[in-house]
Amino acid sequence: MPTVLRFNGLRAVIYPNDHRPAHLHVIGNGCEAVFNLHCPQGPPELRENYGFSQKDLAGIQAKLAEALLVACNEWGAIHGQP
Repeated sequence: MPTVLRFNGLRAVIYPNDHRPAHLHVIGNGCEAVFNLHCPQGPPELRENYGFSQKDLAGIQAKLAEALLVACNEWGAIHGQP
C-alpha cells in the first residue's frame, strides 16, 4: 500500500487494489479514517472513522485539503484519473 502523505505521525495511503471513488485511508495512533477526495476540486470528505476524535478529524481534513492535488495525482497514477 503506497503511502502518499505523512503528517502529524499519520500516514495517508492508497490501496492498489481499491475501488472508486478516489479516497485515502489515514492510519496512525491505532486509528483509521477514510476520506473521499472529490478530485480535483475537493474538499475531502470523511467517509468512515475508526477511533479518531472530532478534533483529529478536523486537522486531518485540513491537511488533506492542502495536499489535495498531490493526493489526486497519486490516485490517478495508481488507478487512472478519478
